[in-house]
Amino acid sequence: MCGIAGYLGPRKAVDVVFDQLKRLEYRGYDSAGIAFPERQDIRILKKAGKLSELGRLLEDTETSDVRTAMGHSRWATHGAPTDTNAHPHFDQTENVSIIHNGIIENYLELREELAAKGHHFHSQTDTEVAAHVIGDEYDKGVPLEEAVRLAVKRLRGAYALVVMSRTEPGKLVATRNASPLILGFGEHENMLASDIPALLPYTREVMVLEEGDIAVLTDHSVRIMDGDSREVPIKAMTIEWDIAAAERGGYEHFMLKEIHEQPDVIRQTLAGRIDDKNQIRFEQIFGEHVWHEIDRVNIIACGTAYHAGLMGKYLFEKLLRLPCDVYYSSEFRYGDPVLSPKSLAIFISQSGETADSLAALRLCKEKRIRTLGIVNVIGSSIARECDRTIFTQAGPEISVASTKAYTAQVLVLTLLALYVAQVTEAPGIRVPSVVEELKGLSEKAKACLNTEDVVLALAEDVRNAPLCFFLGRGADAYVGMEGALKLKEIAYIPTQEMPAGEMKHGPIALIQPGVVSIFGATNDAVLEHSSIREKVISNMQEVKARGGTIVAITTEEDNTVERVAEYVVKIPKCESEFLSALLSVIPLQLLSYHVARLNGCEIDQPRNLAKSVTVE
Repeated sequence: MCGIAGYLGPRKAVDVVFDQLKRLEYRGYDSAGIAFPERQDIRILKKAGKLSELGRLLEDTETSDVRTAMGHSRWATHGAPTDTNAHPHFDQTENVSIIHNGIIENYLELREELAAKGHHFHSQTDTEVAAHVIGDEYDKGVPLEEAVRLAVKRLRGAYALVVMSRTEPGKLVATRNASPLILGFGEHENMLASDIPALLPYTREVMVLEEGDIAVLTDHSVRIMDGDSREVPIKAMTIEWDIAAAERGGYEHFMLKEIHEQPDVIRQTLAGRIDDKNQIRFEQIFGEHVWHEIDRVNIIACGTAYHAGLMGKYLFEKLLRLPCDVYYSSEFRYGDPVLSPKSLAIFISQSGETADSLAALRLCKEKRIRTLGIVNVIGSSIARECDRTIFTQAGPEISVASTKAYTAQVLVLTLLALYVAQVTEAPGIRVPSVVEELKGLSEKAKACLNTEDVVLALAEDVRNAPLCFFLGRGADAYVGMEGALKLKEIAYIPTQEMPAGEMKHGPIALIQPGVVSIFGATNDAVLEHSSIREKVISNMQEVKARGGTIVAITTEEDNTVERVAEYVVKIPKCESEFLSALLSVIPLQLLSYHVARLNGCEIDQPRNLAKSVTVE
């Protein structure tokens, strides 16, 4: 969520840091600030609101000769989003200034301890407490990096910290624990940020700082040490992303761009994972014998990734007959889960830094459960801490509301289920035929984008709805949950989402004129002498009888639901019904986007939300 930026070198440091913060806006924030050396002091400029508010302060400040600076965009956790609570913060003597992502869990006891020693605090934040702890150590006369090393031994929680001192003005010291921090290396310049896109205009040589390590940056050098002051080698990697991948590419919003990228994302996710015999090939995951031992799968995730996990459950149980449970990461530890020693825990996260998922992952590792990560960000905490990791290969996702990451996550779960079927020789599953269908999925996704004109007309009706139901059966119900989340996230319209058959067990009481019910009806499989689609049509009739508006998403060859629904969106049919359901997420994403646009909502950075949730 919060954004960190820092720069040392020959460029105008404040301008560079402000630009880095702009490139981190997608993470979500409600205030921002910058600190830089000024004569014998540290100057801090900070303001609640959008970066433009901070920009106005900078316009009135002469910073052209500043060569070291650090900046922060805050998403409030401790204290309201005010000028005072914005970062950076000073220590007691204003000798040290810090910026911080994450939460200091023991800040109250530290605050009381320091207050007893005469410290005075100006904000409500845990960050200011951390600044005072570092200043308390620095006052002992040690170098800044040693003060940071000693201070973090007193801190408990998840954090990334960057520290500046007025007595060592050409230096930044950084450390992290369970919150991401990236170092960037240039010629006579060095920099840092909480995410890679902020560094791409200035360097492609980066390194993910390991947990517990401390980095000391000047304009000409970077030195890294561990928590015991031992030198750590620098292991830089080269980022090959095109910088345009982190820009809107001519679309009005990142979200719309990322929706339209999904045909390419499907190709990227499949790339290198299908051979010329239509067999699945996964490198760097468990050996084939392990898949014969696994007796249960536990999928652990949050938000959109949780919805992808529900599709995974559908696949593992329907294709493999392998029991699968899906847990909210935030509830996993507190439910005291019964974990079989032969089970597999799968952690799904776009950022790979989701705090609740990381906590659940560490519990599984304590219990010696096999762990597998499905993440998008290389070098992220989940990617590094899981026993094995599969990268979704979706490219940078900037909009807070996830779209292409969901599609990539479901595809990886599909590939994984097919791979397990392949290596265990699961009966009744023709892996090559499903793989052949996957190879044509990109073109079908492109066809789904052509529904945008129909969706635009639908959005005009939905924009004023007091409530929207999202209903379906099987995989359609799971995709509906993701569609409902998108409408809530960016258009702020209340939703009810559930399997269609559950509607009459209470929620149907909410149906009245003006309420919109969006049905997923892509599955026409026959069950007990009638098709699933026929059962869904019966549910539509129940809504229609009570004056509700009906929207149906179905396949191109279907001509039944249009007899009942006011709006019909048709997508290509797949022989594998879960793939048809997956494709239906594209018109649902477009619907949420256009409703939000018509209602003038802030689409890429919706209120109260953040891209990477790094606090519990």
